[in-house]
Amino acid sequence: MDDSHPAGTASGKIARLASFFRACWRGEMSLDRLFWRDMLLVGTAINIASSGVALVLLGLKLPLWLVLTVHLLPVPYNIFLALAVWRTAEKTGGAKASMMMLGSALWLIATVIA
Repeated sequence: MDDSHPAGTASGKIARLASFFRACWRGEMSLDRLFWRDMLLVGTAINIASSGVALVLLGLKLPLWLVLTVHLLPVPYNIFLALAVWRTAEKTGGAKASMMMLGSALWLIATVIA
């Protein structure tokens, strides 16, 4: 790791996050990790949390635009994850990669309409 960004500092965390996004987009990450952990586990948890907060805001009778904004906030990240899975699967090839491409498309549809 670059010593100019120690791991515990804010700039170090930003650098690690940027490195994560770059690796995902370039297809440099393991397809299994990207699909199962990052998309299905973490992505779904983010969506559930966002929906839960949106429901609380709705219960507090806050403006609908705010509720919808919070609910839809993860959509760009969801699109990024689905596209990253597709890009990585195209590099990997095979039946398993094709199934993960299909799974990511179905997951994206489910997260956007749910």
